[in-house]
Amino acid sequence: MLALAPLLVPLVTALLTALAASRPRAQRALSFAGSFTFLAAAALLLERVHAGQTLRIAFGGWPAEHGIVFAVDRLGGLMVFVTALMGLATLLYAESDVDAPRRAPYLAPLVHGLLAGVAASFATADLFNLYVWFELMLVCAAGLLVLGGRLRQLDGALKYLALNLLGTLLLLVGVGMVYGLTGRLAFDELRSASEHVAVGPLSAAFGLLVFALLLKSGAFPLFSWLPAGYPTLPAPLLALFAGLLTKVGAYAILRLAADVIPRAPTLYDGAFATALGWIAAATMLTGVLGAAYHWDLRRILAFHIVSQIGYILLAIALGTTAGASAAIFYTVHHIVVKANLFLIAGLIASTTGSYDLRRSGGVLAARPWLAALFAVPALSLVGIPPFSGFWAKWLVLRESFALGRYAWAVVALLVSALTLYSVAKVWLEAFWKPRPEQLESNASAQPRAARPALAACALLGLVTLALSFAPQTLAEFADAAASALRAGGTP
Repeated sequence: MLALAPLLVPLVTALLTALAASRPRAQRALSFAGSFTFLAAAALLLERVHAGQTLRIAFGGWPAEHGIVFAVDRLGGLMVFVTALMGLATLLYAESDVDAPRRAPYLAPLVHGLLAGVAASFATADLFNLYVWFELMLVCAAGLLVLGGRLRQLDGALKYLALNLLGTLLLLVGVGMVYGLTGRLAFDELRSASEHVAVGPLSAAFGLLVFALLLKSGAFPLFSWLPAGYPTLPAPLLALFAGLLTKVGAYAILRLAADVIPRAPTLYDGAFATALGWIAAATMLTGVLGAAYHWDLRRILAFHIVSQIGYILLAIALGTTAGASAAIFYTVHHIVVKANLFLIAGLIASTTGSYDLRRSGGVLAARPWLAALFAVPALSLVGIPPFSGFWAKWLVLRESFALGRYAWAVVALLVSALTLYSVAKVWLEAFWKPRPEQLESNASAQPRAARPALAACALLGLVTLALSFAPQTLAEFADAAASALRAGGTP
């Protein structure tokens, strides 16, 4: 039953908090109880899969080809644990008055529903149910995007939904094509069934699935929904979206390519690897250039999501066990760092009165502790040693050079330099320069209850420091997870 926890705990929490919608204090208590239970279950799950055990459960006793199957291996267990951690940090931050979401009765149910969709996507072992959990994420995300009811939020939600609904439709068509060709949807069944299908049709179905997942990952050229929709969210919800949603698409690409459909043009086929690698390079470049151009702190960080997804896709495109391991390490690092940066951005805006860097300044003098909180994830995002981003980028670059993918490696290095430029712009404009005189009267503005926000940022900062100064723990785990993926996907 432990394999069912990634879905059951947040889903039950969503139901209970919905039933307690008219009692805010009870709802808040249920929400935190569910979040801590989810994190505890995820930690236990991670401990079980760490030894190499894959936990499986088939709902209703149906055969694998007809039933709903969950199978949590090392990779799935790791991603579920990070999901639970992000959920707790988000709820903790939302208890403060720092750019907090409106206290709507259905905020907590939507957040836990989103966590259920994300965690179930990491735990499912069935292609159709992967689509179902993407649908759950989409519905909950749309609800959270429009929760404030402002015109800007509705506009962002429309842009988010337009392209994501297209991706969902393409994903469903791809799933239907795979089922029509193989008669199977369970991952284990697909591995063997794909051996008896012509490569051409299977490759077309696989290509459609990957295209849909690239769209949901925010990859080039269909990423415009991300910087348009995400910045309309309040800080804690923005951090949750930024940390998790695009990573589900990247995870699914890695899972499909390395583990599920080995005879399609996956990691073992040069054409697919080359196409994905150049898409990754274009994603990195367009994302970081967008970040360099903008002055709104939320948009800068949103474009950095795009550029960093490019690194993950590049690692997948390398097509080796070391490349898959680098993708896993990079994903975990980026979830923690990016979520923390958005949370800290809320604190910066609460101090300066604006997310616009041109109207900011003086944070270093006014809040030196905020500068320290910002430095850890910012330096990690850039890849300054010995922070976690350095190790993540080192793993990607080392394998790129080893395989002779010099052009991709050069692009990755260039993007890292441009990332330094945009992060330095944030530091110089928000922290270093004096506060504009016309806004000096607001310089002492303080949130009424910032301690929960600080605790959430400190928690994620400590996780980043742990990844930075003990990277071998995650690296060894990622190596084992990647080896298991490749073993499962090898014909």
